[in-house]
Amino acid sequence: MKAPVVRRVAGPAAGFFVAAVAYFCFWPVPVEPVSWVAQVPPGYVGAHAPNHLLSGLRRIDIGTEHGPEHMAIGPDGKLYAAMTSGNLVRMNLDGAKQEVFANTGGRVLGFAFDAGGRMVVADAMKGLLAIDSEGGVSLLTDRVSTNDPIVYANSVATGPDGTIYFTESSTRFAPADWGGTYEASVLDIIEQSATGRVLAFDPASRQARIVAHGLSFANGIALSSDGLNLFVNETGRYRIWTIDARANDIDVQSGSPQARILLDNLPGYPDNLLRGRDGRIWVGLFRPRNPAADSLAQRPFFRKILLRLPRSFLPTGKPYGHVFAIDEKGNVVRDLQDPDGTYPGTTGATETADRLYIHSLSAPAIGWVPR
Repeated sequence: MKAPVVRRVAGPAAGFFVAAVAYFCFWPVPVEPVSWVAQVPPGYVGAHAPNHLLSGLRRIDIGTEHGPEHMAIGPDGKLYAAMTSGNLVRMNLDGAKQEVFANTGGRVLGFAFDAGGRMVVADAMKGLLAIDSEGGVSLLTDRVSTNDPIVYANSVATGPDGTIYFTESSTRFAPADWGGTYEASVLDIIEQSATGRVLAFDPASRQARIVAHGLSFANGIALSSDGLNLFVNETGRYRIWTIDARANDIDVQSGSPQARILLDNLPGYPDNLLRGRDGRIWVGLFRPRNPAADSLAQRPFFRKILLRLPRSFLPTGKPYGHVFAIDEKGNVVRDLQDPDGTYPGTTGATETADRLYIHSLSAPAIGWVPR
């Protein structure tokens, strides 16, 4: 090749290379990643040794709906499911007589029923809501104080004294600002700034308070049988906490005696927590961990580069169905898996006398297995 031709080719190529390097190194991204220490993933061993107990999942058709991210049995004995569409769908336990009970205009990620039978909802876009028996939606609170809005409500549990406990996954990334709950969760977990909180709302005073902060994507929440402690999933660090329900704005990372790790170094991302029968507490693992993601824990610069790539390049785990039950001491008492991931994005489980309904972030049906 003659020299002038080489120069004509090399010049643009060099320019493209410089532009590419500049883009991957300096293009603005919305996160400021924090270095943290990820433990070596344990894999599927011990109580989580591989099995196929979810592989024969039966399915309830839900028509055009999808993503039954959270489900619970109402005081009327019906099954309620929060869908991606924003609809809360009510049906018989066998899936018959499906109807839209309510639509909040946002995205419901968790709900529970209080002592009066009212549905209490954690809406990622709207905050903490109440829905009456006719489907009427009202706001309980969307802020802790005037200058402290709640931007990513996620899961909720009601206490014996009427107190409503709920998680706020992030104070940094609001789903309303980032195109939805999934994108906001990706940004928060990549950043690892641990701004997730546990909040409590007093219906009598209509005031909210901070129970605990310092969680990397606070997610599922459940109460202990005596109502004194909270079990909280920390999705971004693969663990479950026990937190004193009476705590006042403690930092869980400070070593406070009011917060301790119940289960650590889980093989996947813990999502919902829901009390079942006979003292069981059900946990859903959305996806398995990816060692490539953990290898970037102490490389914040490379996590910034990740966000400059198409989302398909993110080191997410492969589809893998997994729910398990623990007792209040953290012992695993049931474990159900589908290594093929045919029912995608398992987020939790709702237990009745004869069925276990499996929650999903994106499935086009409601999965269940006989108990």
